[in-house]
Amino acid sequence: MLLFTGKGGVGKTSVAAATAVHAAAAGARVLVTSTDPAHSLADALAQPLDDRPRAVDVPGAPGRLTGLQIDAQARLEHHWSDVRDYLVSLLGWGGMGAVAAEELILLPGIDELFALIDLEQQVASGEYDLVVVDCAPTAETLRLLALPDALGWYVERIAGPGRRMARALGPLVRGAGLGALPMPDEPVFAAVERIQDQLARVHTLLQDPARAAIRLVCTPERLSVAETERTATSLSLFGYGVDALVVNRVLPDEVTDPYLARWKDRHAAQLAELRTSFAPTPVLRAPLLDDEVIGVDGLRRLADALYADADATGWREPVRPVTVERTAEGHLLRIALPFATRGELDLHRRGSDLHVRVAGVRRTVALPGSLRRDRVAGAALADGWLEVRFRPQAAGVEVGS
Repeated sequence: MLLFTGKGGVGKTSVAAATAVHAAAAGARVLVTSTDPAHSLADALAQPLDDRPRAVDVPGAPGRLTGLQIDAQARLEHHWSDVRDYLVSLLGWGGMGAVAAEELILLPGIDELFALIDLEQQVASGEYDLVVVDCAPTAETLRLLALPDALGWYVERIAGPGRRMARALGPLVRGAGLGALPMPDEPVFAAVERIQDQLARVHTLLQDPARAAIRLVCTPERLSVAETERTATSLSLFGYGVDALVVNRVLPDEVTDPYLARWKDRHAAQLAELRTSFAPTPVLRAPLLDDEVIGVDGLRRLADALYADADATGWREPVRPVTVERTAEGHLLRIALPFATRGELDLHRRGSDLHVRVAGVRRTVALPGSLRRDRVAGAALADGWLEVRFRPQAAGVEVGS
């Protein structure tokens, strides 16, 4: 599965759709879909899409292209209805109106998360050789990719104790004459456990570099490049690797108008910086075409230029962003943070979790069993890696934030 994301306006939807068209032309069975609520994938393909898979005609292609515009609200109703109904009734018991309760219980991005759950099932079905996902713009995608970690952490700690508490308190509540207080029943806990299992599968898929990869899309301009570097750091923080960077709308060599000379120089400078800072990750260059990229023919033109020297269906396995190594003193936990600086990094440990914050993005890293008994002996940021040293309980000196 290939996921494309980038700042709004960089053409990520066209790049994702072009990749899907190119892969189908190469003989692959491809599903192209979107979790972006803007629904611009259908516009790029110049073909209506809905919540059912629709064949997209790619003339002369030996492969097969299928388009799907996921109805995130329908997925939310399917996965979350039991939990939602209970929470609404609980808030209603506390005096909140039904409409306000409905709005309050919906975490931002949770509907798109359930869309990802369905995509994991599409990948597992074996019906497609490649699933291409046009994700929402960068900020929304980062929140989306962080949700499996965050929700999985909460569900794991709440589901079991919550069921036992409900069983214990139910008779007491009824005996106290508080029968109107809604208590979660087995369907609610079953739904939570089902969601937990699905989240675990999504998390496993997205962090498996042999099955999934993320491609960042940017334009060769300073603001876009800076955001892309921050995005790469945040993705590494959550264990997601970037297999390629697509630089879109680069002024081609044949443009020689003096009016655009400064823009061409700036584009060349930004491309050189990206190739240096992202090395060894491939940097793919897509030129600014002489017309809008609309429909299959336009997407094929873009794909031919983008993948002239690369394979759209395969990807280079990214460097694993989180690793644990055994050392003579204990263990070394390494987290790739390629563009982080010391001043924006905060680190502390609480129990069996390591809390890392970089430039306002926070992640809780659940420590493996081999490290939970050890103490943090020190940490350093060097060459794009956060290195945290662990030593056996008796030998280390724990550090705070």
